[in-house]
Amino acid sequence: MSKFIILLFTALSLSGCGVNNIPAYDEAVTAAWSQVLNQYQRRADLIPNLVETVKGYAKQEAGVLVAVTEARAKVASMQLPKDVITNPGAFKQFQQHQDQLSSALSRLMVVVEKYPELKSNQNFLALQSQLEGTENRISVARRDYIQTVQTYNTEIRTFPGRMWASILYSDAKVKENFTLSDPAAKEVPKIKF
Repeated sequence: MSKFIILLFTALSLSGCGVNNIPAYDEAVTAAWSQVLNQYQRRADLIPNLVETVKGYAKQEAGVLVAVTEARAKVASMQLPKDVITNPGAFKQFQQHQDQLSSALSRLMVVVEKYPELKSNQNFLALQSQLEGTENRISVARRDYIQTVQTYNTEIRTFPGRMWASILYSDAKVKENFTLSDPAAKEVPKIKF
């Protein structure tokens, strides 16, 4: 009976000192990463319809349309390894492809400004609205992912999480996080009146 009480006391003590934080935070990171991927997929699914709508109005802007199509193809053909969130090289490549697609879409939206009849097309307006909403969801999903990675990485790098990671969760690795990879994005836009 006393062994049972000691075992019960030990189990309760361990459960209150963070022994379960690492797997819980790891699951949160996995869920947040899935949401990031879902939102990027949603954006990729919108692009063919957007390109086709613009193509009908802006035939002379073929270079921009090709850039968007090629960037989307790179994103779609990318094979993500299972360890992408702990693999710095794979994570960086994923982020670069997504950034290239974002950049191509931005150039496409600039081109659209030249075509007032396109800007009033109902199909284009609906697609543009969906794309803007998706870009907002991508920002939120990335923010949530960044926060969950910060919590997880902090846990496995500080006491007592570091101790639990070395004893019980030897497979716990630091997760990769998003960075500002495009040097042009670091520059503050210059506004002249």
